[in-house]
Amino acid sequence: MAQKKNNWKRRIVGLLLMYVLMFVGYQYWQKKVEERFEYEHMIAVTNECIRVGDWKCAEKNVRELLKAEPNDTNLQMHMAGILFEQERYQECISYIETLNFKHKDLDYLVEKSNLLEQEMAQLGVEKSMHFRLEFDGGPSKKDVMEALAVLEVAYDSISNLFDFLPENKMSLVLYQDREFQGVGARPDWVAAVFDGKLRVPVNLMAYREVYRPVLFHELTHAFVRSMTRAKVPLWMNEGIAQVIDGSHNNEERPAGASPSIESLTESFVKESNTAKATKLYWFSKRMVEELLRRDGSGLEAFRNFAKCLQDLRELGTDGALQKYYGTTAKDLLESVR
Repeated sequence: MAQKKNNWKRRIVGLLLMYVLMFVGYQYWQKKVEERFEYEHMIAVTNECIRVGDWKCAEKNVRELLKAEPNDTNLQMHMAGILFEQERYQECISYIETLNFKHKDLDYLVEKSNLLEQEMAQLGVEKSMHFRLEFDGGPSKKDVMEALAVLEVAYDSISNLFDFLPENKMSLVLYQDREFQGVGARPDWVAAVFDGKLRVPVNLMAYREVYRPVLFHELTHAFVRSMTRAKVPLWMNEGIAQVIDGSHNNEERPAGASPSIESLTESFVKESNTAKATKLYWFSKRMVEELLRRDGSGLEAFRNFAKCLQDLRELGTDGALQKYYGTTAKDLLESVR
């Protein structure tokens, strides 16, 4: 009888122990699930911050993620890029020097940061509400302030068209010396470029009918970059910039065969032949005009185009074009041939 009673007690204790272990195990599993959910949610938030160029938000989240995964090389590369995007170039270089791995993208950030640090030390600076203007060669105060005034007008116009406000200040380099025209050689026909900074030769400021559309054009590229972290097909980027700068309206179709969609996708700056470049620009403008026309070419047309740009990263070019315009890049090109 005593033996049965002891067996019964042991069985009860065993069951209680099993239930305790199950409860503790469930609590541990639930905690891990919640932590994983929180981690994945933070990654999603971080990606969205990066997509829209909200670098303060991105930095805060990446630092939190690195506390959980301090050796994650992908997060470390994101942190280096985020510091660079905030123009914290020396901080970016110092951070990369602490990392225990090498990557070509990190080498590029170090090279570019050193160049921009040197550039900032050599150039004069003026600021406005939305812009930091750097200049060399001692341009007149009138030219500097005129450039800032035009940029502020262009900023208001483009932000209204796209219903979008960039998170960060934008930079313009008004240069005289070719040393400040940007990294890499480019053909003589290229008047100005946007490579993260708007770079405009100061001699353009003598020609009002030229520099105003140039500033509108390059600022449009800056807005496109702020709206999407995706690689934007060049025909979309250059097409919308031409529509907004308004300097190539009513131009006749260039002679010769139509370009391929592949040639319209890569950088036009690599094209040394001016006639070929002109043709690429002409078709780019017509393709974007056709997209805008499908929405009536009013304010909503530009805002719809902005949404299409923002979805490029997730859907790809043809996916975004199908979603907003029911077409593909090749079909669109065929329609304007």
